[in-house]
Amino acid sequence: MKSGKFKHLLAALLLCSSAVATLPAFAHGAAPARHGGVVQTASDMSFELVPAADGAALYVVDHEADYNVKQMGGKLTVLNGAEKTEAELKPAGGNKLEAKGVKLGKGAKAVATVTEGRKTTTVRFTIK
Repeated sequence: MKSGKFKHLLAALLLCSSAVATLPAFAHGAAPARHGGVVQTASDMSFELVPAADGAALYVVDHEADYNVKQMGGKLTVLNGAEKTEAELKPAGGNKLEAKGVKLGKGAKAVATVTEGRKTTTVRFTIK
C-alpha cells in the first residue's frame, strides 16, 4: 500500500473512532426525585426515601414508571447519630411503601431492606 493511501485510511479511521467516542451514553440511572427525597438505585430500580410527619415513605420507580409495590414489604433501619430505630415497610398504595415511627434527621443514615417474594434488595441512603 502506498504511503498516501495509508495516510488517508488512517485519517478516516481516526475520524470514525472520534465520532463514536463523542456519542452520549444512554445508561440507566437513578430517576429524579419526585417527592423531595433522596434517590438511590439498586437492582435496576430507583428508590426515593422521603421524610414524613410520622415516619418515612419509600417510592419505587422502575425505568421511569411507578412500580406497583402491593407485593413488597421489608424493613427500614435509621441511624441518627448513635440512635438506631427500625420500622416495617408496608405498601401504602401505588408505588409507595411506608415506615411509621422513624425519624429522618439531617445527616441520618438509612438502610431499606425491600423484599418481593424471594427477592431482597438493600438500598442505602444518607439524608441531606
